[in-house]
Amino acid sequence: MLKDRILDDVKRAMKAKEKARLGTLRLITAAIKQREVDERTELDDTQVLAILEKMLKQRRDSISQYESAGRQELADQEKSEIAIIETYLPEGLSEQEIAAMIESTISETGAAGMRDMGKVMGRLKPQLQGRADMGKVSGLVKQKLAG
Repeated sequence: MLKDRILDDVKRAMKAKEKARLGTLRLITAAIKQREVDERTELDDTQVLAILEKMLKQRRDSISQYESAGRQELADQEKSEIAIIETYLPEGLSEQEIAAMIESTISETGAAGMRDMGKVMGRLKPQLQGRADMGKVSGLVKQKLAG
């Protein structure tokens, strides 16, 4: 499981005294544990991937804010955290692969317009979780359904 891999990496980072990596890994484990406590359940890999994606999105937003405020050292820290978080995500899909998946899902669901957006996204999300930026996927689906 992905969660076990992260916990093993925490131990390795502690032994190797990798302070920056350890800090990021602890943030990940804290987010996982928080969600497990809130929902009173054990998270599976799909749910852990959702947490990691959320953390990536937060950091990307922070980078743009830090850079616009002239705080490059904080933006660099966020970038290093992104690099560590991305090591736990599956390999990303190319634009062509994503477009092909969108096309096939639209034809499978029989989606004809914007009112079918939820149906298409509901099918795509489990397939693309952690492998593509869901915000971009949503935009591509809107384009296909609108025109």
